[in-house]
Amino acid sequence: MRMAWIDSTAGSQPRSRMTRQPLITPVLVAGCLIVMVGFAIRASFGVFQIPVAEEFGWPRAEFSLAIAIQNLAWGFGQPLFAAMAEKVGDRKAIVLGALAYAAGLVLSAGATSPLQHQMLEILVGFGIAGTGFGVILAVVGRAASDENRSMALAVATAAGSAGQVFGAPMAEILLGYMTWQSVFIVFAGLILATLLVLPMMRSPAPASTAEWQDSMGRVLGRAIRDPSYTLIFLGFFSCGYQLAFITAHFPAFVTEMCAPIAAGGVLAGMGITTTSGLGAVAISIIGLANIAGTSRRAGRASASAANTCWRGSTRAGRWRRRGSS
Repeated sequence: MRMAWIDSTAGSQPRSRMTRQPLITPVLVAGCLIVMVGFAIRASFGVFQIPVAEEFGWPRAEFSLAIAIQNLAWGFGQPLFAAMAEKVGDRKAIVLGALAYAAGLVLSAGATSPLQHQMLEILVGFGIAGTGFGVILAVVGRAASDENRSMALAVATAAGSAGQVFGAPMAEILLGYMTWQSVFIVFAGLILATLLVLPMMRSPAPASTAEWQDSMGRVLGRAIRDPSYTLIFLGFFSCGYQLAFITAHFPAFVTEMCAPIAAGGVLAGMGITTTSGLGAVAISIIGLANIAGTSRRAGRASASAANTCWRGSTRAGRWRRRGSS
């Protein structure tokens, strides 16, 4: 009897390995690409502080306010686009987000007053929401298997930081060859190009569960009473505060406060020849640190936070659809 039990167990192990679902899927690849490009553009706005202010003779506070409005619109837009994805489909919501993003960038390229820039950043903020975590994580989470879901969500989250790694340096390089208006047009084309991977964004339809039929007030009440949710909420609030502040102001701060780059120095040897380039690279290094935070133990915490966001966005969409029926 003992030998028979061992043989049957050994024979079942290869079958379980064969049914193991892969972590890397077309949905994950497409989601990472969309998030990466969207966040690369978002992370580069601080690089435009000085070029825009110098061209129009504005105080930097004017463009800073535009970036602040962009971040507020991004925050307000995330639950709206998550609900829209549940109602009309994920891919339609992503298309609408990309169109809003591109329209905001193109129109901003032609804006000539602070108010125009500030109002158009609402479109950009909604575009970030439609191509960002609120929609993409829900699709990635549904497409991933149970054993891979947390890691898939962590990878998709890290893709946003990967965009920050190359977004600001790419903007700085482009500004060496063209005007900031032309760079905005290029970025609009890049975000629209991400729509080419939409055919890969296929995931199972959301399952209907009794838990998701609760009212939004009841769901929020349970969440607020959960210490884990409160800590995650505070963590994301502080992260958004400091990260948005740094990406918006640090490149200009470095450009104005640092001494010229020495021709034969270490930075020049790394290819950094201007203080504005140093500011862009500083944002890139912050992105690298964020990616490092998703590895090993920190990665499990990030995956847990991403998993919570995925569940929250999905439930918000369910509540919105139920309320409209």
